[in-house]
Amino acid sequence: MAYPELPQIVSREEWRAARGELQAKEDAVARARDAVNAERRALPMVEVAEEYVFDGGDGKAGLLDLFRGRRQLVVHHFMFAPEWEAGCRGCSAFLDQVGHLAHLHARDTSFAVVSRAPFTRILPFKARMGWALPWYSSYEDDFNDDFEATLQRDGTLVERAGISCFLLEGDRVFHTYSTYENCEAYGDSAAPGSGESPESPGSYGNLNVYGEYGKFGVCGARETGLGRLGSIVGLLDLTALGAVSGIPLRYHDEYDC
Repeated sequence: MAYPELPQIVSREEWRAARGELQAKEDAVARARDAVNAERRALPMVEVAEEYVFDGGDGKAGLLDLFRGRRQLVVHHFMFAPEWEAGCRGCSAFLDQVGHLAHLHARDTSFAVVSRAPFTRILPFKARMGWALPWYSSYEDDFNDDFEATLQRDGTLVERAGISCFLLEGDRVFHTYSTYENCEAYGDSAAPGSGESPESPGSYGNLNVYGEYGKFGVCGARETGLGRLGSIVGLLDLTALGAVSGIPLRYHDEYDC
C-alpha cells in the first residue's frame, strides 16, 4: 500500500496554531455549505406525471409506492446496466456507507436504490453484498432516461451515478433535486465490479466491491462525490424539506417509525 508523504513534525504549540488557522477555513466552508443548502431547499420543483413501473422484491411498484407512506423520497441511481453481471464499485462503496434507514424514516423520508438492470440480475448481487436496502429495477420504463441517470452519447447508452429527491404533496409527486457523480460507464463495456479488471469503467481506480480487496491489490483512497455526504442524515441536506428540526439523533432501534 502506497502512502502519501508524512506531515511535518512540530511542537504541540505549533500544531495548535496551525490547527487554528485551518479551523477558520473549515468554519468558512461550513457557512458556505449552509448557504448552499438553503438555496437548494428554495429550488423550484417539477411535478412528475409519468406512471413509472419498477420491479422489486414485492413485485411491480410505481414511484408513489417507493415513498412507502412517507413525505420524501431519496433515490440512489446505482450504475448497473442490463448486460452487466455486477454493479458499479463506486456505487457499491457508497451503499456500504449508507447505514440504517431508521434515521431517515424518523424524518419522514424513504430511501430506494434504482438501476436499469433487470431485477433478476440485481437480486443475486444484492445478496452477495449483504444489503437489505430497497432496490428496484427500471428496466421496463424510461425512469433512468428521464432523470438523466442513463444518457445517449454518440448512439451509445452511458450509465452515471447520482441522487434524485422527490416530495409528496397529497397524491402529487414532485422532483425537487438531482446531483450526479463525475463518473460514467458505457453500457456495453465490461461490468464495473465484474472481476475482469480493477480499472473497469465506474471502478473508481483501486476502489473495489466489498469482498474483492486483496483480489485486485490495495484499497484505493479516491473519495467519491456522493461519499462526501457523510452520514445518512446528510442526505436530508439534498431534499426540499432539509434536515428536519426537533428530532434528536437516537440509536436506530429507538425511533418510533
